[in-house]
Amino acid sequence: MMNITYKTDLCPDTAEIIALYVSSGLNRPTGDFERIYKMYANSNLVVTAWDGATLVGIARSLTDFCYSCYLSDLAVHLDYQKSGIGKHLVALTKECIGAESMLLLLSAPTAMTYYPRIGMDHLDNAFIIKREA
Repeated sequence: MMNITYKTDLCPDTAEIIALYVSSGLNRPTGDFERIYKMYANSNLVVTAWDGATLVGIARSLTDFCYSCYLSDLAVHLDYQKSGIGKHLVALTKECIGAESMLLLLSAPTAMTYYPRIGMDHLDNAFIIKREA
């Protein structure tokens, strides 16, 4: 039985975040320490899941806490996937932003079937200008 602790009051060390991304299979620029650091330094809502002192899940968002929230990263260590941690991270993110705020994310292709299973609606009205690097 896992004893997972969830936190909304701290941002993990960049090396811990990179290790989690690698272990989760989430495609992020893990070879660029400074970029990962800036991704978190410029985010204003980070929800984490811990098994003791080990970071096992993270949800990183940008939000105004009253109208919209972009959940830009949701990662759970491969050994902990399918245990409800991701669903709980999303629920805690929604709790933090409140009822007035919508929660939006762009799914990785491999997770397209996951989000409807945790109660999120699929939309067809998004647009993108892709990053150059």
